[in-house]
Amino acid sequence: MDKNQIREVIAKRAALELHDGYVVNLGIGIPSIIPNYLKPGINVLIQSENGLIGMGPDAKEGQEDAEWVNAGGGYITANPGAATFDSATSFGIIRGGHVDASILGALQVDENGDLANWMIPGKKVPGMGGAMDLLVGAKKVILTMEHTAKGNPKILHKCNLPLTAKGQVNMIITEMGVMEITKEGIVLTELNPEFTVEQVQQATEATLIISKDLKPMQQ
Repeated sequence: MDKNQIREVIAKRAALELHDGYVVNLGIGIPSIIPNYLKPGINVLIQSENGLIGMGPDAKEGQEDAEWVNAGGGYITANPGAATFDSATSFGIIRGGHVDASILGALQVDENGDLANWMIPGKKVPGMGGAMDLLVGAKKVILTMEHTAKGNPKILHKCNLPLTAKGQVNMIITEMGVMEITKEGIVLTELNPEFTVEQVQQATEATLIISKDLKPMQQ
């Protein structure tokens, strides 16, 4: 799969985790394209931490409006009934526990549910943004990411980059499958039919627990 196919597979699967009535915050990168793949009839309120609730799909080429951007600066649309507000109100929603699901990218994640997604020592750092708040404030944390980085595993026994938060990740979605973080470890619950269980484990440093009810990855 090329980069665009990988992003599409991950975003389509992540969209299935969003249910009617959910308030959802989407990080930059793959999470930001999830609104493009929501199933018809699913009514969710997508929040952007820069001060918007009711975010719609990406703006079409030629229809971009500089007043409507997501937290990463990408051009977006707003659904009917959307509301804008200042950052203090936006983070009040997050810290107040009103976000049902937060979907983020990751540099590393480990079998304890620890996440590193903001800094590589020695490289220029744009800042943590709202990631720390979103990890501890949301009811469910889902990571959407490529399974490896330049062939190196991103799902580890223990993160070795500076942590964003400890023990907050619930689910990982990659192009290879879907994994859930449990007290026992990382459980592979869905497998992309383009890969074998053995290939997924080879690309993963942490030892995966294979679900007895392992299913093909939903799309």
